[in-house]
Amino acid sequence: MNKHFKQRLLLLFLISRVVCGSAAAPEISVAAAALAVAKPIVFIHPGLLHNDADFERMRSHLNREPWKSGWEKLIANPHAALNYKLRPAELVVRGRDALHTEPENYALLFNDAAAAYACALRWRISGDVRYAEKSIAILNAWSATLKKLGGSTDVDLAAGIYGYEFANAAEIMRTYPGWKLADLERFQKLMLEVFLPINQDFLKRHNNTRIDHYWANWDLCNLASMMSIGVLCDRREIYDAAIHYLKSGPGNGAISKTIYYVHPGGLGQWQESGRDQGHTVMGIGMLGAICEMAWKQGDDLYGYDDNRFLAGCEYVAKYNLGEEVPFKPYQNDKVKQTTNSIAGRGELRPVWELVYNHYVKGKGLPAPYTTKMAAKVRPEGGGGNYGPNSGGFDQLGYGTLTATLP
Repeated sequence: MNKHFKQRLLLLFLISRVVCGSAAAPEISVAAAALAVAKPIVFIHPGLLHNDADFERMRSHLNREPWKSGWEKLIANPHAALNYKLRPAELVVRGRDALHTEPENYALLFNDAAAAYACALRWRISGDVRYAEKSIAILNAWSATLKKLGGSTDVDLAAGIYGYEFANAAEIMRTYPGWKLADLERFQKLMLEVFLPINQDFLKRHNNTRIDHYWANWDLCNLASMMSIGVLCDRREIYDAAIHYLKSGPGNGAISKTIYYVHPGGLGQWQESGRDQGHTVMGIGMLGAICEMAWKQGDDLYGYDDNRFLAGCEYVAKYNLGEEVPFKPYQNDKVKQTTNSIAGRGELRPVWELVYNHYVKGKGLPAPYTTKMAAKVRPEGGGGNYGPNSGGFDQLGYGTLTATLP
């Protein structure tokens, strides 16, 4: 039995533990086992939202549209500036209730994560090392300072959203020779010991609620964090656990539950469509990031279940462009919904370029509503361009610059 075969068998066992942080081992199919054994254990770096080929494309097209407009959006954002003021904290709090009364300060984290990412992009595209130094200054300050994420159950959102965003910034910066190995390892330790345990515990217990209690975006952001931490920290079992959950997990973050019904004609109803449109569009951004990060490592979640994600994108885009879509009644332990919500309808977020370019330009598939929505938002900005509150930072953005294919 060769070394890699033994490693894959061990990882199959670990997947069952890591996905929920428990010792109980769910069944793993023969097909999943074969895939795991066949897959290489070494990750591609950088290999989350962007790889080396992506950065080469951005650089070589920088003076052409629409990349030029996307670049101008990036460099005009104050988070991508050398005078950006970072504000690391030892305790980050999101959410208050009767048992958690500390003042919220999570805006410190989402602003600094956006800045670390924006400066990392600016360095990789321009070659100006001042922006590399700025990005690692932010990452190093947080890894030296942050000890705990706290607050109400909303802490699960903080660990998921900002975990995946921070890990993406660090994955870009790992290619910078000026980032000391000890500092990279300290940042990896932060992700493994502060963010990951919250991700895993949420996906295991869902705060001891019914499995359908939480909306899809709660699962999705924690899965995005798990996947990105797995790649950043070279922990294949963590990454594989996220893939396994996306395909067959019990919660609403599994793709078949996030896009919980595909109507005749191919429109895929989003699990949060009856709730409000801000969260459906947020879900497009989260699942899009998950699919892209998996794609970079050779896993096709975009195409999974007959391009189910594309069906969801078309449904959400069509409704938010002002057109009508069918609705299948939805019920969980909190609500019963019989129609699409008009709350937040038409809200613009920088999440469409990625899915448009993959499905339409990359795969040549028709996606008329996703195409229209991408054009409506273009050029996409980043953190702070879509409001100062958390919703404006739920996605990293800049897709016109980073995701546009020739």
